[in-house]
Amino acid sequence: MEKFGSVEIRLDALIQKSGISKNKLCQRAELQRTQLNNYCNNQISRLDIDVLARICTVLQCEIGDLLKFIPPENE
Repeated sequence: MEKFGSVEIRLDALIQKSGISKNKLCQRAELQRTQLNNYCNNQISRLDIDVLARICTVLQCEIGDLLKFIPPENE
C-alpha cells in the first residue's frame, strides 16, 4: 500500500454487473481491447479522463462507481 493510498479501478465488476461484453464496450467507448484490459486489471499508472468519461457514458455510471480510493494503512 502506498504512503498516500491508492485508487482502484472497478471496471471489471461494472462490466459484469451491466451485462455488456468487453467487445461491445470497446466498440461503443471507442477503446482498444488492450486498453480496456489494462483498465480491468488495474494496470494503469495515469488515468485518462476522456477514457473514463467514455466508459461512464457507455455503462451509464458515475465516476465513483468506477474508481475507489483506498486510504493508506495506519502504521
